[in-house]
Amino acid sequence: MPYRTYPSYCDRLRQDMYFLTRNGRLSEHLVDKIILQLNRVYPQILTNKEAEKFRNPKALLHIRLSDLISHLQKKGDKHCQEFYRALQINAEQLYNDLPSRKILKTSASTGIDTDKENYILTDRVYFMRSDPAVLAQRKFSRKSRSHVLPCLL
Repeated sequence: MPYRTYPSYCDRLRQDMYFLTRNGRLSEHLVDKIILQLNRVYPQILTNKEAEKFRNPKALLHIRLSDLISHLQKKGDKHCQEFYRALQINAEQLYNDLPSRKILKTSASTGIDTDKENYILTDRVYFMRSDPAVLAQRKFSRKSRSHVLPCLL
């Protein structure tokens, strides 16, 4: 089985940034909890000064969150990973709804989108079952034989 590489946490955070910063996605209270966790539990991730900057109530929440994400991306993959950990602890449902999580869940180890493949396979089976002439033609056609399911031969 070939070795599969997954996107780094920084790449995933870049992909999830729009989703996270949309209005109403994260409350001010939740953003503060994430910042405090990154500062208190993982002080090497956010210093006191950085935490104060990102918790500044005078700045818009959208701006603070965007700045926090950009800051973590500049610091590296470990910092982005800890952001995801804090998000999972404080907002598990939101964490599970992230676009990058959905891609990781739906992609098989081969990198195939299983939902899309199931749709294509179902569509082919329906088409072949609905027209016996097509089934007969495909059965004897050497070129398209690889596309016919063994159970239909």
